[in-house]
Amino acid sequence: MSHLEYSAYPGFGTHAAANTHYSQTVRVGDIIKVAGQGGWIHSSSPPAFPPNASVSSEIERAFSNVQTALVHAGSAGWAQVYALRVYVTELSDEMSAGIIGELRKWCPGHRPVMTVVEVKGLFADMRIEIEVEAHLGG
Repeated sequence: MSHLEYSAYPGFGTHAAANTHYSQTVRVGDIIKVAGQGGWIHSSSPPAFPPNASVSSEIERAFSNVQTALVHAGSAGWAQVYALRVYVTELSDEMSAGIIGELRKWCPGHRPVMTVVEVKGLFADMRIEIEVEAHLGG
């Protein structure tokens, strides 16, 4: 599949690629798809999570990790995101407000489509995981 360009950012991304056989991103033409990003410290290998992190800080790190993955794959970042899927372990008012606040911060000039799904559990007891798709065209 030589037309697919996979990448993994340094730290957690390269750790995941080496140890779990998946990539953080794949580029298909002008589209970059980003694997689920959680609230880990992206530069850590193996993954590290701040102890006793607040929901809001976990949301902030997940959005920031999406940015890191996008830029590492050759995107301008959130400005090119047109779709996101957000998985949460509890769709509380705090979670909803945090997601909306970060979306407004990272996408001030546009409103991507979004689906939010409440799930039973996520990797390493995360409370949020975000997948995105970005279009690189003009």
